[in-house]
Order: sequence, then C-alpha cells, then structure tokens
Amino acid sequence: MESAARTDDISPARGTRRYLIVVWGLLLLLGAFFVFAALSDLRSDAATGLPSDHAGAFQSLAGSTWSVAKHAAPGVARYVTLLEYAYAVHELVFGVLFLIIVAIPLRQGARWAWWASWVVILANVTYSLTFGRHDPVILRRSLIADVALPVLLLILLPAFYGKRRGSLL
Repeated sequence: MESAARTDDISPARGTRRYLIVVWGLLLLLGAFFVFAALSDLRSDAATGLPSDHAGAFQSLAGSTWSVAKHAAPGVARYVTLLEYAYAVHELVFGVLFLIIVAIPLRQGARWAWWASWVVILANVTYSLTFGRHDPVILRRSLIADVALPVLLLILLPAFYGKRRGSLL
C-alpha cells in the first residue's frame, strides 16, 4: 500500500520529463551552493574570524575594517566570530535539509516536499536583507538564490498539481 504522501504513478510525457529533470538538477545545484557557501563561511570563521564576503557589511556597520576591530576590541570581535559560526551552521542546516528534501521526496513527487522547499526562501531573503542591505556585492549575489529558487519551484508546479503527476525521474 502506498503512502498518502506519494502521488499516483502516472508518468509525465518524455519531453516533460526532460525539463523536470533539468529543473530538479538545478535545484540540487542550488542546494549544493547553499552547503558550499556555509562550509566556506565556517572555514573563513576558523581562519580569520569573519567570512571575507561579510567584510564589506562589517565595515559599513562598524565603521572600521575587521582587522582594526579585532585589535581594538578583541572581546567584541570574538563575539562577532561566535555569531558568524552560529549563522554559518544555520545556513549549513538549511542547505543540507534542502538537499535531502530535493534529492528524495521532491524527486519522488511528494507534494509536501514541494511546499517544504519554499521555507529556504525565508533564510535566503533574511540573508539578503541582513548583509546585502549593507554591501551591494552581497546583495547582487544573494538575489540569484532569492530569484532562482521560487522560479524553479514555480516551474515544477504543474508536476505536483497538474493532471499528470508522478515522480520527477
């Protein structure tokens, strides 16, 4: 007996299946980017205390460079580094969960997985508003994920709510 979360076994047409595979692959690539970015931030946190892509936002808000701040107020700098570690782990968790959801239940056609994939947008937009507001380079880069994720999920909408539903692969 099939689970209630699984859709019926009607397979999409061959042309439709190709575009679904491409969109699914792009979602996996986006998820891999989330994981890579978080791991890169963790590596930078360990090496310098602040990810290099956050240096512009830090300088905009603090009024000094990271290296000056580390020497002038080492306790504050340690606290900022602690926050950066926590934020990077937060990003990593979202990235890993997103990858798992896209790789397995979304591919299998589970509607709940399509809905759950939208949650990552909250983390993406929060990042854009928090860091991108103070650094135009971060804002431009972060808008890629802010736009790509909803576009890709909307492209998949007919596969989950159309007449011919089934697994994506």
